[in-house]
Amino acid sequence: MIGRLIAQPDGLHYLFDAANRLDKAGLFAGSDWDMPEALLPQLAGQTLGSEDRTLVALEAASLMRLLAVATGQGTHRNLHADAARHFLTQVLAHNLRFFFATVSEADRQKDPTDLRPRLFRFIVERIGFGDVLGTLVEEIWRILEQRPVQVGPVKEMIMQISLAMSGAEIEAGQERIGADRLVSALFGPTTASMDDPGIDVFLERISHLDDTGLQREALGFSRAMHDTGLVSAYHAEFLRWIAQKVDADFLPDTLGLGPTGVDSLRRWRGLVADLIENAVSAHTPQAVYGLALLLERGVLHAPPIAPALQRQMRSTLTPPVAERLQLAFGGAVEPERLLLAGTLNILGQPLGLGQGANPTCQSARAISMWSFNDPDYVLHVIRQVSETDSILMHFEGHPINSKDLPAGLALGAPIDADPVSVVLVPHLDKIYAEMGRRCVGREGDPHRWVNPEFHGWWVARECLVAVDVATGMLNEYDAFVSRFHQSYHPRYNGGRPVIHPQPAGIAVTDSSARFVGWHAIAILRVDEDQHGTFRVYFFNPNNDSGQDWGGDVIVSTSGHGERHGEGSLPFDQFVSRLYLFHDDPNTADHQAELPPEIIEGIEALALASWAVGRNAQEAGQMVGASDPSTLS
Repeated sequence: MIGRLIAQPDGLHYLFDAANRLDKAGLFAGSDWDMPEALLPQLAGQTLGSEDRTLVALEAASLMRLLAVATGQGTHRNLHADAARHFLTQVLAHNLRFFFATVSEADRQKDPTDLRPRLFRFIVERIGFGDVLGTLVEEIWRILEQRPVQVGPVKEMIMQISLAMSGAEIEAGQERIGADRLVSALFGPTTASMDDPGIDVFLERISHLDDTGLQREALGFSRAMHDTGLVSAYHAEFLRWIAQKVDADFLPDTLGLGPTGVDSLRRWRGLVADLIENAVSAHTPQAVYGLALLLERGVLHAPPIAPALQRQMRSTLTPPVAERLQLAFGGAVEPERLLLAGTLNILGQPLGLGQGANPTCQSARAISMWSFNDPDYVLHVIRQVSETDSILMHFEGHPINSKDLPAGLALGAPIDADPVSVVLVPHLDKIYAEMGRRCVGREGDPHRWVNPEFHGWWVARECLVAVDVATGMLNEYDAFVSRFHQSYHPRYNGGRPVIHPQPAGIAVTDSSARFVGWHAIAILRVDEDQHGTFRVYFFNPNNDSGQDWGGDVIVSTSGHGERHGEGSLPFDQFVSRLYLFHDDPNTADHQAELPPEIIEGIEALALASWAVGRNAQEAGQMVGASDPSTLS
């Protein structure tokens, strides 16, 4: 009945009026919709497009119920008006194209009654577009603050904002200003590109500019790039054009370089010109940002890097590798250019890597750590795969070749990751799994042996685990907490900083502090924030470090001294979700004793979240008894 009702012109009005009564009558009883506080806004649009008309009807009724709560025309025992309103703005933010006439023909065939456009317009008329725009802009800026390598989804959202702003009356305000900055960064960051004229017209315009005008363009592009982490296609074409000018040097301004970057550019000017020619294009604009940050990091001053990049520019990919790249990114750009552009990005933004929707956090962490700490090694591994479609590594002196191994956790190449990950992850995943198999039968967690062999010599050789691998129960947890403080906290370890990134394992929990699974991260540093709170700064390969782990444990990605790509937590909160870390056993003893109340506080946080049921002194069934030796 609801399905027939919402197909009628005034059906949504009737459903909105009846939504609260339908809820109280038990319409959603026994279904996921019966707990609106646990619903995910990103799934609403997909469900409304389902071929199952019952699911469509229930989703529409659920959204009308939420709208009734948000507008004060209904109530729900587990949801207040502000939360309902926030949920709806997120739903709209994920589905902008449906109510601004940008739906595809496939969408129309699936939805001949235009339910989604009608429903979303119905909602936006009652809660206002300003809230939607503000939520979306805030989310985009939060993601960009982390400087991800993969920015395709963000660019798509900005495109939707641009279309929305051109077709809707939006008053000036903070939301509009923030949205304008994002749109202009992509489609018109400079005077010559302001009206988004197209590449050919833009190149014609800049060919008539004097040096003052060219410098203004260069500075405008670099300012927008470093402000947002996004690169316009116009910027890429401007860089290619300006690199060929020999009578004036605008490259430092175009790339936004500081003293270190300028020094690198002057030393390696010929190599940089070749990288621009072979990696940068309107289809690979983010390579500009990767190149700029690579120069700023001074990576080229390491002796192996320049020849390794020159080698990559001269190489031709083996057909299976080229096919994987084309499957992931299409055929508009030659695979060699894609891979070189991706290489510049990971070398410039090693903390911007993400695993995509793949259970391969170990491989993503390894690529990031190599790019951060051992860039010549990651170039070596890229070369191996490019030429042989395989990787040869060693475990305790014995060779492991990926071409001889079965699939690991990833059943195929990731298609929602950066080019380097698309090429490397299938092989790294196999090797990591094989190293784990070679540890079968050893006592303790296999990461003790695998992590140093897989990641590098700089991984500390002692491995501490908070749980018994066989049972999943807490094991000498106070000693675990004490040892982590004495290894990493400056007040208890004699002030020693973290020298190399160290792999670690966390027990991930959801926003209700319930155990989700084991996850691989890397500890980068420990420092005080501006408020004097010691925090652990870490790399999380799961695409977005800003997460709510429940119990007021909310990972911060900016505002507490984080650098781009870092997540952070106060030291005690971080330890409360930690279950595995590495330490160097061959260290002078500078350890201070940890007060018991600190241990007790951290243990309380753990027992209220992932460690529920894992304390041997507690009665009852253990929760989440998955194998901690296998990280997702």
